[in-house]
Amino acid sequence: MRAAYLNGLSVVSVLLLTIACKTVPVQADVYITAAQVGDTNEVIISFDATSETNLVRAFALDIKLDNDANIVSVIGLSADYWVYPGTIQIDASGNVTDYGTIAGEYGDLPGDTLPGPPDGNGVTLECASLYAPVGPGSPNAPAKSGDLASIIVDADTCLTISANVARAGSTGVVMENPDEVVTVNYPVQCVEVNFPKCIGECVKLNAPFYPDWEVWEKPACWCYARQCRGDINGTFFLGKPVTGADLIIFKTAFNKTDAELALVPKGICADLNHTSFLGKRVTGADLIIFKEYFNLPEASVPECDKTHFCFWVIP
Repeated sequence: MRAAYLNGLSVVSVLLLTIACKTVPVQADVYITAAQVGDTNEVIISFDATSETNLVRAFALDIKLDNDANIVSVIGLSADYWVYPGTIQIDASGNVTDYGTIAGEYGDLPGDTLPGPPDGNGVTLECASLYAPVGPGSPNAPAKSGDLASIIVDADTCLTISANVARAGSTGVVMENPDEVVTVNYPVQCVEVNFPKCIGECVKLNAPFYPDWEVWEKPACWCYARQCRGDINGTFFLGKPVTGADLIIFKTAFNKTDAELALVPKGICADLNHTSFLGKRVTGADLIIFKEYFNLPEASVPECDKTHFCFWVIP
């Protein structure tokens, strides 16, 4: 449990705990950016305040996606902005027992906190610096630019960044000098994230069954054009894709546990719907599919829906 004196701390509270002096008001510019990392589904949130003498004390930002994509994970990247006010836990002796996460906790401010990972359409980031002695000349002062967070999304989307007003005011940035007038420059337009669907593999990275395919060492048979109809071995006999050869494998794999199925040659290929039920991958649902297409001519056995595949594999 968090120490009572830190429970519910906002970024502004951290500021008040650590301010040592005030100076005359000056104008500051801070830039917040987001950039996709190459051909991946990762986005890095960064800041730049290098033109300023004063330092940034804390950030509170809302990251929103413009469609039904989800943020599946968020990781804080900065060694300087490591205080996560909503989730850090400190015991009565002042020792950090859990550093928490940069993703704001929904329960702290339900009215102004985005749901966050693993299936939220947005996330609230909050982080602050804590160092001594305080001031730009301190050897422990935080850097004036750098990466704040890594965000992983699960589909194509467009990402916007704005201030989380409840935590850090209208700008989303708190300066070490509270009298400083700060201008925070966010991306004018949403930042496009093009989810990498094909990376040289037959199954798309965003396929719902990709994690299972990976666990089973990426069996090529799942990418046979008619595997989802019962073509387990990927071959034809007398113009028919689902034949007695497939039936032999199916019967051996049917109703097996994962441990048992792993011992069946091509057993995982009999998992036609790429889902499990009660810990078994070849079940009655697969049997229904198999029976529907068994012994039919090619014209009556359509190819699988290619939505989740990059290409078909020919054995």
